[in-house]
Amino acid sequence: MRYILLLLTPLLLFSKVHYAKVEPLENITLKSAVSAQVLKVKIDLEGRRVKANTIIKLDDKLDKTKLSSSRASIKLIESMIATNRKILSALKESLTRQEAYYSRILNVASASKTQKDNAFYAFTNAKTQYFSTKEKIDSLKKQKLDLQFEIARLKDSISKKTIIIHNKFLDKLLVHKGDFVNMGTPLAELKDLTSAKLVLFLEADELKDVKKKTIYIDDRATKYKISKIWSVADKKFISSYRTEIIIRNPKESFSKLLKVELK
Repeated sequence: MRYILLLLTPLLLFSKVHYAKVEPLENITLKSAVSAQVLKVKIDLEGRRVKANTIIKLDDKLDKTKLSSSRASIKLIESMIATNRKILSALKESLTRQEAYYSRILNVASASKTQKDNAFYAFTNAKTQYFSTKEKIDSLKKQKLDLQFEIARLKDSISKKTIIIHNKFLDKLLVHKGDFVNMGTPLAELKDLTSAKLVLFLEADELKDVKKKTIYIDDRATKYKISKIWSVADKKFISSYRTEIIIRNPKESFSKLLKVELK
């Protein structure tokens, strides 16, 4: 037993020491999804963790006016569709009667050619009116579908003009009141502080059974595990492989330098 301990002791004593800075899990550049003028920027929130707040407001006045107009237009079209359906119902009844009358008079030998022609024209006219009204209803339905799409587009545009962040650190605002932004313009830089990561650069010999090893932070054993290992050597740290340790709900201060050992 004494020999086994003597053999293991050098492994524990000579494990390589690494130092890693506590970094946010994710750095986010928030970009505009629409084109508009900046109306308001919450400068006072910069440099703070924001739980749920509007940080930037873009001009949505025209969109809201169009949305109100489109909703009113849909109501008008629905009323027109209802009216034309009533007309169509009456025309269908008239068409049925004209068709029946024309079918009867066509086989009446005593009916004159003029009577038969008049019956035919009346039947044809009734049919034309019926299908014309039916086509009008279909056209109104198409207009309604177009308006419904326009309303959905406007609502989406309006929602994208109020920039709200949830449980993020607002590192920097990149626009000012009065600026005009286009789609893709960077608006703010955020950090996700709900989790942290430690980035190490390990040599090939250190990677052997690395996921089975205990991670020591500042000489204290932890339950952390290696979460990700790059399979290609790093460009800057030649012959070393980038390795990440994820820390959920970190207690350590961000940017703090920690001593890390794998044993």
